[in-house]
Parts: sequence; C-alpha cells; structure tokens
Amino acid sequence: MRRFAALLLAAMVPATACAQPAAQPLRAGAPKLIVVLSIDQLSADLFDEYRPHFRGGFARLAGGTMFRNGFQSHATTETCLGHSTILTGDRPARTGIVGNVWFDPKAPRSDKAIYCAEDEAVPGSNSSKYTVSPTHLRVPTLGDRLKQISPASLNVAVAGKDRSAVMMGGRSPDQRWYPSGSSFATDLASAPVPQSVARTNAEIARVLAMPRPALESPPLCAGKAQLFPIEGGGKPVGNGRFGRATGDAAAFRASPEFDATTLALSAALIQELKLGSDAAPDVLSIGLAGTDYVGHSFGTGGQEMCLQLLSLDRDLGDFLGRLDQWGIDYAVVLTADHGGLDIPERLRAKGVADAAWIDRELTAERMGQRIAASSNLKGPVIAFGGPSGDIYIDPALAGADRARATSALVAAYRAHPQVEAVFTRDEIGRAPQPSGPADRWSLIQRVRASFDTDRSGDLYVVLKPHIQPIADTSRYVSTHGSPWDYDRRVPVVFWRKGMAPVTRQEAVETADIMPTLAGMIGLALPPGSVDGKCLPVPGVPCPR
Repeated sequence: MRRFAALLLAAMVPATACAQPAAQPLRAGAPKLIVVLSIDQLSADLFDEYRPHFRGGFARLAGGTMFRNGFQSHATTETCLGHSTILTGDRPARTGIVGNVWFDPKAPRSDKAIYCAEDEAVPGSNSSKYTVSPTHLRVPTLGDRLKQISPASLNVAVAGKDRSAVMMGGRSPDQRWYPSGSSFATDLASAPVPQSVARTNAEIARVLAMPRPALESPPLCAGKAQLFPIEGGGKPVGNGRFGRATGDAAAFRASPEFDATTLALSAALIQELKLGSDAAPDVLSIGLAGTDYVGHSFGTGGQEMCLQLLSLDRDLGDFLGRLDQWGIDYAVVLTADHGGLDIPERLRAKGVADAAWIDRELTAERMGQRIAASSNLKGPVIAFGGPSGDIYIDPALAGADRARATSALVAAYRAHPQVEAVFTRDEIGRAPQPSGPADRWSLIQRVRASFDTDRSGDLYVVLKPHIQPIADTSRYVSTHGSPWDYDRRVPVVFWRKGMAPVTRQEAVETADIMPTLAGMIGLALPPGSVDGKCLPVPGVPCPR
C-alpha cells in the first residue's frame, strides 16, 4: 500500500456532527472547496524539469491553467515572506513580513531577533522558543476576508512548518495545524481538536518507532545518483535513498514521508470537518515542506530530489483522488514560496562556471570585526544579518560613528568580488514601489518589494548569481533567499474539473493568486486594496 494511503487510513475518522450551517454561495457555480497547495522550495525550474515525468497529482494539476513564469517577486525569497504573499494578494512591503527572522532593538526582551510567526510580547519567549502567532501579519488572507461575509465558511490551514500555516491561514482560521517536535500542534487554544489529529500523531509515533529501508530508485532517479563531496564540513550528497534509523525525526522530515503525513492529515480533516459539503465555500491551505528540507539537506539536483518529487507526485494524486471519491466540488491552486540554488559542485559539473560557496569573510562576524578594526569602532558593528540580504548595524553606534560604519560597510561589500550590489535603507526607501511584469524589475525594485521601514535592515547586500550563501555546511548544503530568478520563479497553477489545459508564458506574481480566487468565488475586493490582480483563468470573472 502506498505511504499516503496507509497514513490516511490511520488518520481518518467517521464524519460526524461537524456540518456547517447552511449559507448561500457567493457566486453561482463557485467551487465549494478551495485547496491551496504550496510546495516549499519548488522552483519553476524544477517543475519544468520533472513535468514530463509526472503521472500523478502534479500531472493532473498541470492540465489546468499553468502560468510557467510565476514570481515571488520580492528580493528576500524566504519561507515566511513567500507564504505571506500567496493568500493575501500583497507583497511583503505591505504584509510586513520582511524575513523569516528580523532584528528589533526595541523588542521587550534580551533576544532582539524576531521570528516572523511569533508574539515576542509573551513573557519568557525568544526567537527559537516562541509562542506561535499571526500578530506580525499586517493584512488579511483570503480566509479572513471570506469569513467576514460568510461566517459559515471554514478556513483551515495545515502545513509542515508553523510559519507556512500562519501566513496562509491568517488571523481567523477555524483550524491550524503544524509540526511541533514529532507531532502536529496548534496555536488555537479555543478550537476543538479533531480526532484525526490525534490519530495522525499516533501514526507518526508508530512510524518513527520503526526503521525505514531505503526507497527503490526508478531509472530516472538512478540516473541522477552521483556522489558529490561538500566543502565546509558537510557530508557528501547526491545518491541518497532516504533510509532511516529508528527514531530519526530529522531524517523523517527531510524525506517523502513528511509530505505524505501532511497530506494524510489534510484529507482526514476534509472528511471529519465536512469541508466543501454545503453552500458556504471553504478554504484549505496546505503547506508541504518536504521538498524544502530535502533541498537544504541534499541540494536540488540529485537522486534525493528526484525521489522526493516523484513520491510527492504520487501522493498528491492519491489525495486528489480521495476528493473525487467523496464527490467534493473543489478547485486547486498550486504554487511555491520560493525556489532554490543547488550545490556549487553539481552546478559546476553542469557547466555553471561561476557557482561557488560564500567567502567566509562575508559573514557578519568577520565583516564586523574587519570594519571595527579599520574604522576604529567598537564592535560588533553588525548586530544581525549576513552574509547577504538585510544587514542591521549595531544600534549602539550613533551619530558620526554610525555614519562611518555605514560608509565603511558599503565600501567593503561593494569591493568584494562575490557581491553584486549594496543598497542603503535610504536608497531603498526612495525607490518607488515596483510595477509592471516582475521579470523585468531591477534589483532595487525587487528589494523595495520586501522593504518595511520599521522592520528592514540598514543595508541590503545582493550576492552575485550562483553564490551559495552557506559558510558552515555541517547542517545544510543548499539554500535560497536571493533576488535571482532561480529563487524567485515558481509555478502558479489553477485547476478545476473540466478546465481545458492552458499553458501561459506571461510573468505573473504569487500576489495575483488571492484576487483570482476571490473572483472565482465572487468575493469582492475594494479597488486598490491589494497588490495583486485577477488573472485570466477560464471560468473566473475578473472585475473590470
């Protein structure tokens, strides 16, 4: 039996008295259930590469309206920012989510790092041991807006990361579930706990209590099995097949099992909560994080990523097949929060001559020490950030010292051969908000799209293309976060039963997803209230 099917059977409970009160649909013919799938770190490059080999859920969804050139249009291509755009219709400059973590010298605690999905005002919290909260998200999600005019509608979020569930579920979810340790948890203390959550957690415990043999590798994936050594202390990667020892939760997370579990819980919640069963449309957002953990752990180009994507394709097919069996009228959106950059060793083997690991001199510690010594300043000079993206200067530096530190840092970064550009917060703030196709934006326009006066750094550093910004590879060997298109470009796909297949080439943004879904269900948006626009999708009446 397939992994997804086995997990689903373990999680399912009989549908009981969770039926929603009757309500009138917002638009005649609108789907009863909107399913939003975010595949963490699924770049459009990866989707294009594997699309001819998909036979399951990915293949079905690609038969809808496929926008090949979707963009997480901002510069800081990280998980929290990317997920904040998908169901708000806004770029990070408006959502207020400028990073997975940012720096706030005024934070009411000794740890001034702020996690994007926490409430730092909770006593005793810090950026690694926090209370999950949507407090930093400044704008409503689709589910938030829907519930204001259709209280009978349900807004449910399930994800492999808490920040994904928070940023897509927003401030008024009826259910929100994400991993905490080796089980699913929620920040909604007053919400009833579905039986399927307890069953899923019990199944995870059962699975982890057993070792897992390595997966069989089909010819496509076996052809990508080549071992590459890693600089900086990391283990060689490229030919793994996801064998796992008993109790190894990290290996479970960075494997196809993880997404299968998230999908199984999502399907069980659909049945138990009777999502899509009445006239009030429901929203189910699902964040699948396995591809991201696989990408960070092994890179994007080896046997590991091949096995992950083909497994996810099968599990998605099983998930959608269950919805068909249950007779639900549903529509699906597929996208991603960002892409990813492969390991330099494999990129160079493919002919990408400029691929390299980050120079350790660009780390915040070393750069700060260098500037302190050369400018006669007291360290650390850099309080937070680096080696790229937002750089926060030590708040203890003021007046002439701060100006000297800023000038010296800008000069040092610009002189480094791995740095493409450096912008000060004044330069970014003076730049107008970008408009037009996102594939044509300049670098400073991309940075401006994720700049917030209160939360962004003092400098923004852009590395040259194909520089992997990891100095210590003992934990991860690959990442994302740049303004280059391998990190920005993601698939955007709309699917509904009976929709004719269309592949479109124009550049669109993930911020366009929410306005398009609003048009699909008949949810009116005030003109100019969001950054995104309604896209040309068959059966979706966009407002004029």
